[in-house]
Amino acid sequence: MKITRWISTLPLRLRTVFLKKRLEQELDEELQFHLDRRVEQLLEQELSPQEAHQLAAKALGGVERQKERCRDVRAGQWLEALGADLVFGCRQMKKNRITSGAAILSLALAIGSCTSAFRLIDALLLRPLPISDPHRLYAVQLDGFTFQGKPILWDTVSYPSFQRMREALRGQADLIAIEPAQRADLTYGSDDQMEKSQFQHVSGNMFSSFGLRPALGRLLNEDDDHVPGAKPYAVISYTYWSARFGRDPRVLGRSFRMGADIYQIVGVSEEKFTGTEPGTIADIFVPTMMNLYGIREPGHGWLRVFVRPRPGVAIEPVREKMYAVYRAFEQERAKSWTNFPKELLVGYPREKLLLHPASAGVSMTQQDFRVALMALGVLVALVLLIACANVANLMTAQAASRAREMALRVSIGAGRLRLVQMVMVESAMLAMLASGLGAVFAWWAAPFVVNSIGTPGNPVRLILPADWRVLGFGLVLTLVVTLQFGLMPALRASWVKPVSALKGGDDPHSRRRRMHGLIAAQVAFCFVVLFLASLFTATLKHLSDRPLGFSPDRLLLLDTVTQHPQPSARWDVMIENLKSVPGVEAVALASWPLLSGNNDNELVSINGAPPTNVLANFLSVSPQWIGTMKIPLADGRDLRPTDASPHTAIVSKEFARQFFGGQDPVGKSFATMGAGGKPNKYEIVGLVDDAAYRNVRDPWAHVAYIPLHSLDAKGVLQPIDSATVIVRTVSHDPAALASTLRRHMQEAEPAFRVSNIRTQTELIYAQTIRERLLAMLAAFFGGIALLLAGIGLYGVLTYSVLQREREFGIRIAIGARIGSIARLLTAEVFAMVLVGAVVGLALGVVSVRYVETLLFGVKGSDPGMLALSALVLFAAALLAALPAVVRAARIDPVIMLRAE
Repeated sequence: MKITRWISTLPLRLRTVFLKKRLEQELDEELQFHLDRRVEQLLEQELSPQEAHQLAAKALGGVERQKERCRDVRAGQWLEALGADLVFGCRQMKKNRITSGAAILSLALAIGSCTSAFRLIDALLLRPLPISDPHRLYAVQLDGFTFQGKPILWDTVSYPSFQRMREALRGQADLIAIEPAQRADLTYGSDDQMEKSQFQHVSGNMFSSFGLRPALGRLLNEDDDHVPGAKPYAVISYTYWSARFGRDPRVLGRSFRMGADIYQIVGVSEEKFTGTEPGTIADIFVPTMMNLYGIREPGHGWLRVFVRPRPGVAIEPVREKMYAVYRAFEQERAKSWTNFPKELLVGYPREKLLLHPASAGVSMTQQDFRVALMALGVLVALVLLIACANVANLMTAQAASRAREMALRVSIGAGRLRLVQMVMVESAMLAMLASGLGAVFAWWAAPFVVNSIGTPGNPVRLILPADWRVLGFGLVLTLVVTLQFGLMPALRASWVKPVSALKGGDDPHSRRRRMHGLIAAQVAFCFVVLFLASLFTATLKHLSDRPLGFSPDRLLLLDTVTQHPQPSARWDVMIENLKSVPGVEAVALASWPLLSGNNDNELVSINGAPPTNVLANFLSVSPQWIGTMKIPLADGRDLRPTDASPHTAIVSKEFARQFFGGQDPVGKSFATMGAGGKPNKYEIVGLVDDAAYRNVRDPWAHVAYIPLHSLDAKGVLQPIDSATVIVRTVSHDPAALASTLRRHMQEAEPAFRVSNIRTQTELIYAQTIRERLLAMLAAFFGGIALLLAGIGLYGVLTYSVLQREREFGIRIAIGARIGSIARLLTAEVFAMVLVGAVVGLALGVVSVRYVETLLFGVKGSDPGMLALSALVLFAAALLAALPAVVRAARIDPVIMLRAE
């Protein structure tokens, strides 16, 4: 009767569970009683014990049948318990709306960031190319040194070198030549309607070696790539076919003009193949034999070489044979270098030929953003750990308030695994809801980052499918997150001791110590995120503030081409016409704009001496270019319309320091090796200040500005087929004049076409895209990490106030001051903050070595950067501790004493 009355006082669900377990126990005891009684009866009939047990079990329905019934009962009970846990979990989340909402949002942001980072890393670095056996694909890489002794890597060779290597390996491996994607101008029909596309010269065996099939028409084959210029055929990608032609099957046979050649479209590649360069989607593929200059020039490295060894052929012998062929070819080519320094020919070529796996393709985007994406992945992983530690603290605080509930469940017969299941179901529900929101965030964030990487003139195009790889990563991440923040609270709930819990617990401080340990971990991870964010932000600031040596404001750049090369005098007339357009301040020409990434370098000879081992950079410009760019002229004069290359030059101060020992070079001369063994001599007529040449990261370059008008060996002016028109406008918005200048040029000079228009500031912005992206995302994640760490600290201190409010009330009653209460409340926590900061500082210093290539003008060992991160972290900790201190100070000692 006492037990019955005690059971009647329990909640309905607990009564149901208790009675069900009691009923199951009674049924098991009754079944065992009947089984034993039947065995005794059979033993009295002089049967053996084994036979008696078998006949008794058979009489009761068979052992296996009884086992199957037990399995069914257990499965039903587990599903029923799971459903009850789901309902109970929903009630708990509804009851703790603020805590659950904070946990879900923080986890959603962290999971979404991790998934976005994985989508980017997978699409750019990990995802295999959609070709047959991508694991058998290797790419050639040359590992050598510049003349200044700096290690470099490059991955392009000349066509004659590729041709020799292909012949040497015939039967052992397939060699495929693919030009890095180029952005080209082309026209369909009228030449006035110019378009831009990404095209590649490829060897005729590319499609067959990759096991690709046409979506329409046919693909290029080896017969299309035998005779120079004989077969101007083109295959377009499925993406380009869809975007440009709306999948019109009548595209076959259409022609377009690209440069001086007219190509005919013969086929469309299958949908899955977008080229071999992640980050770039190739639009048009044409045979390598259509590049007449490239296939004949032995010193023009313009082709990436991919190797596919035949099945059963080892890769190392293939590499050794390729290197032997490459070395012999380069040594033979070097015999014609008459004016080359002899000491540099010793041991030439010095570079090594390597073959590295290329199942994911090869691209400049990979090289530029590989380290940046890895750093981004580390940042989001740290944010995820901070979020998990934060939620674990929240779950621990909730578990403290439910200790008596867990003790009561154990007292009435709940098993340990049952309690673990209940808590893990709650954790899984939080993680699943967070994963759903995180998936929405990742769906938006990854394309946003891709769009931020490119520029309007040259966007990055990256395929970001949401396939089984992304889904599998999301599921694994959800499972890991659930275990990371939910497993320990679940295990602690199962370890509860009923008697101790009902009395208040064995050690009321143990749970706080665990929470303090998680706070230390959060602070350490947060310090690393803040430290890296400060380094990336400082890098961007240093790059943005770096002097350029010229004025980029109000400069408009018009990349101009002609269908046929035009005389230099015709270009001069075009410039004079543009000067008459209202709003134009100055106009000049250059072979390319500064900071475009292009460069031209040669060895130079001073006063007839042998060439030095230092490369000088060259840029062809027109008269008045110096004034248009506003580069100060330190000495001498500007170029004149009568000047031509290779007679005159203007040099930079760095050029004078390097080759003339800092003396005034005006009136002196230098020479380059030239072609055919005849050196080109230049007289220096002017000296200008240093200006950024190729990249904002590079130090001042040794630059010689030479006339755009050039002479051949007979002294005849050469026609020009392309140049950049540089216009300095009166308005501070040069882009507003773009359409007017384009229209004026087309009307006044029909032979000239503007292929691209951009401003100089856009070009500079494109140079710092990686730094801007890293600074923006690192600052964002740093703020999130700081917010999560602050919330975690606030939660721990608030929990401490609730646990110790009676103690604080008594202390206040006997005269304790607010300062002493604040010290008691925050001493342990701030000790953990200090420990976490020290650990984070060590981790931050170690991590710098992996991101050194991403930094500019800042060092990871700079005490100022470390101190800044520490100050921000401690300021956030003080701010998070303030509400808890105020709450502790407002405790009424009278109420606490009455409660005591």
